[in-house]
Amino acid sequence: MKKEYRLRYIIQEGIRDTFYVWKDEMKNVFSDAGVLIFFFLVPFVYPVLYSFIYNNEVVREAKMVVVDQSDSFLSREFIRRVNATPDVDVVRICPDMAEAKRMLDEKKAYGILLFPSDFSKDLHSGRQATVSLYCDMSALLFYKAFLLSATEVSLDMGKELHIRNHPSSTDQLDQITVDPIPYESVALFNSQNGFASFLVPAILILVLQQTLLLGVGMLGGTAREKNRFRGLVPVCKHFKGTLRVVFGKSLVYLVLYVLVCLWVVVVVPWLFSLPQVGNPLTILLFLLPYLFACIFFAMTLSAFMNSRELPMLVFVFTSVILLFISGVSWPTSAVPEFWRWVSYLFPSTFGIQGFLRINTEGASLYEVAHEYRVLWVQTGLYFIVACLIYRYQIILVRKKIAERYRLMRMRRR
Repeated sequence: MKKEYRLRYIIQEGIRDTFYVWKDEMKNVFSDAGVLIFFFLVPFVYPVLYSFIYNNEVVREAKMVVVDQSDSFLSREFIRRVNATPDVDVVRICPDMAEAKRMLDEKKAYGILLFPSDFSKDLHSGRQATVSLYCDMSALLFYKAFLLSATEVSLDMGKELHIRNHPSSTDQLDQITVDPIPYESVALFNSQNGFASFLVPAILILVLQQTLLLGVGMLGGTAREKNRFRGLVPVCKHFKGTLRVVFGKSLVYLVLYVLVCLWVVVVVPWLFSLPQVGNPLTILLFLLPYLFACIFFAMTLSAFMNSRELPMLVFVFTSVILLFISGVSWPTSAVPEFWRWVSYLFPSTFGIQGFLRINTEGASLYEVAHEYRVLWVQTGLYFIVACLIYRYQIILVRKKIAERYRLMRMRRR
């Protein structure tokens, strides 16, 4: 056979085998209820559920009880102003801490504001007074509402008391004395300081990676359970080429997750009015290497799954850890060095950082060039590792087949 005809035959055979692997893997996906749950039900339902829970963005009318041992005009004025804020609702003024603690235990309130008996006396004497805040830390958003409200009231009343105790010749001088450098706090890209606008976009990107890990991992475990030699690759002539297997399988995940990506990063934020100021083309170009990196990363880890149940035990608990070390829920500068290096192994770290800057802050692809390049590097590295793993599996299956035929011939003799 001439060289050019042989090359053409190899290419045609490679394309046929690739689409055979694609068809076989697509059949495996749609015939497995567990994989369908991870590929469709979880990414379609979980983002909606999470966004719906935090759709109010901020906590309003958080229940607080007050223990006013001072029982003075200033303490009652402080309580009135705290209760007037939109974030806090003072449900009761208790005579002692025992009753206030009992209300916290019964979940009738989530915070206690304590005024000592010498609160008013200290203020009138020009001494610093103390107001103690106790919070139920099972809900950090309540703590935020209580702390910000009490802090703002204390600052305002402190300015008024300073002016009253140290009057100047004019109102303008009084204002300069208590507020020499006026400031205004402006929350960029999240003006309402909402929890959903802050955290949900990061979770949407993490969901793509985690569901791929679970679904592809389950497919890998199922393949080992069903195949004759408990290998990742079945005994079939169409699975003899490494690139054919890797391309065929990855093409299935890519086709399916294009639809999932559209739902997660376009439809869900639109349904719940989450920030979307990025250029759609920029988001698409950025998600492309992220999706490739997640697919090859999942294919690499699936090779170590010996059963269908193992991915649930290995990958599910890592979601919270990955969210923390991604630099969103916890500042990157505060992440220990060891965990920072661990985070570089996961596409979600750079995917979350880059997507938030594009989608929430309107960054261009040039401004997230570092994250973009790292995702392409991860794509290349995990593609190579996946190819090496599948090549090893193909060779291993061939050796086992050859060994089996050798034993059969020996028995016949």
